[in-house]
Amino acid sequence: MKIIVSAGGTGGHLYPALALVNYIKKQQPDAEFLFVGTTDRLESQVVPELGYAYRGLHVKGLVGNPIQKGINAAIFIRSLGASRKILKEFKPDIVIGFGGYPSASIVLAAANMHIKTMIHEQNSIIGLTNKILIKRVDEIICCYEMAYKQFPAEKTKLLGNPRASVVTEQQLNNVHDLYDIAPDRKVVLIVMGSLGSATINDLMVDALKKMQSEDYDVIYVTGRAHYDDFIPQVGELDSSIHVVNYINDLPSVLSSCDLVVSRAGATTLAEITSLGIASIIIPSPYVVANHQEYNARELESKDAALMILEKDLKADSFVETINSVLYDDEKRESLKTHAKAMGKPNACADIYQEILELLGE
Repeated sequence: MKIIVSAGGTGGHLYPALALVNYIKKQQPDAEFLFVGTTDRLESQVVPELGYAYRGLHVKGLVGNPIQKGINAAIFIRSLGASRKILKEFKPDIVIGFGGYPSASIVLAAANMHIKTMIHEQNSIIGLTNKILIKRVDEIICCYEMAYKQFPAEKTKLLGNPRASVVTEQQLNNVHDLYDIAPDRKVVLIVMGSLGSATINDLMVDALKKMQSEDYDVIYVTGRAHYDDFIPQVGELDSSIHVVNYINDLPSVLSSCDLVVSRAGATTLAEITSLGIASIIIPSPYVVANHQEYNARELESKDAALMILEKDLKADSFVETINSVLYDDEKRESLKTHAKAMGKPNACADIYQEILELLGE
């Protein structure tokens, strides 16, 4: 089997793609893969380092003023020629797009050449690239019911995010061991994405001081760029408060803490639901089409998480909400049960089976 995978721009597109490719490689060791992405974004560095073949396209998102959008549209049209050349050279059995503007070029070119195509939508709101491709692809995989209802039912499957499979299969450590926390202490993890959030950091200066007197430990992730500024502001804290700039083994910490407070990125929510974790979601208001709020609302509507909008955050009420979960075992277990019910831990296997069926294997 020969597969081209395209995922561009952000980890939210790239890491689900890598999860699926790694799974397929285990099932078919002789399968061949080619990643297609940008020439200058995250995937152009990460994928070659992992040993996978990579081709970069010179493409730009359709953003900016009308003149810039026109220039970027012309660049996209030229990229279709480069995509056709890649397809003729590699001769894939299928092309799978995980979103991001490079996917539009290679998937559209593949559809025009009558090569089998599939796209994956990680969020509740359909991204621009996938909107362009809806009518042209053979199959669509999505993660949320809201997105499923927007796609053509006859070629769409609600199978989840491949990252959900990764966290349920890997060997996980225990947060109490990682941070030298007593085994009987409850732990809340507060993490606002890999880069952190300056806005949330400002709130946490007061919130962490209030949480020092509570009967649980707190792990707060500032983000690497904010750590040095944050520490002097918060001053000396009790040993129950653990302030770090980044967490390398996030799935382990997620799986063994009692409560997670996080953004509503597609990968994070896929991991939370797959593992069945109680959570409070603070969706980022700074993302395209406000898609994180829609992601979070789907969990909230199923009693699988609590949601607080960033504009409504105040230190006192924030701590009160955390306490309402950590000190109420029944409430916490209910959140975990409903989150687990939404999880798709078999996402990789299910998507792989769809690929085989699409190829008639």
